Amino acid sequence: MTKKIDLRKTIYTTTDTETCPIVPSEKVDAHNMLVYDWGWLVFDKKNNEYIARSFIVEEIFFGEYNKMKSSYYANKLPQYFRDIADGKRIVKPFVEIVKIFKQDLNDYNCKIITAHNAYFDYTSLRTTAKYLGLDNLYPFPKNATLWDTMKMARDTICKNKTYCFYTSKGSKSATAENLYKYISQNYDFKESHTALEDVQIEKEILLACLSQHKKMRKELWNN
Repeated sequence: MTKKIDLRKTIYTTTDTETCPIVPSEKVDAHNMLVYDWGWLVFDKKNNEYIARSFIVEEIFFGEYNKMKSSYYANKLPQYFRDIADGKRIVKPFVEIVKIFKQDLNDYNCKIITAHNAYFDYTSLRTTAKYLGLDNLYPFPKNATLWDTMKMARDTICKNKTYCFYTSKGSKSATAENLYKYISQNYDFKESHTALEDVQIEKEILLACLSQHKKMRKELWNN
């Protein structure tokens, strides 16, 4: 999937990661998580998609396979092996994946990276770099703007009177799965929890937030 890009447009890259714990724990802490599946999608506000990527991190998926077995979605391992064999997901070292990610951002003049619960993706990628002895490697360019669609959705979609998903504590649920159920009106939808597939629904969440033209928090670090 490649298209010629109009550099006058604002281009977005939505990214997602799947992880396994360094040390098994019931608590999900991004500082304890290693990325084994990293996907992203480059697109514009009119939903023109330019490129999609799906990579398996070689050092984690194969080099830390015992840790992989303790990942929350370990039941998906057979699917990953099938996808790798079919060429749907490409296995590469972490450094090479980072290089491709940054090259895509540059090639498509993308200054805005989005992720759902962006702190988790950012931190788990940094944790992976440090775990692999790559302390000076920053997966996200330092000059990029990082938007968190979870924040954006809480300030827009979740405030709609018809939004009907709640947490066990009674607050509006802003999970990607529930948000996508609402905007697609597909209430049987189940999130894949594989990076490239989840990126597709997170892109739709971003576009739905932007389409409401409401004031919202966007940037991960500034608000």
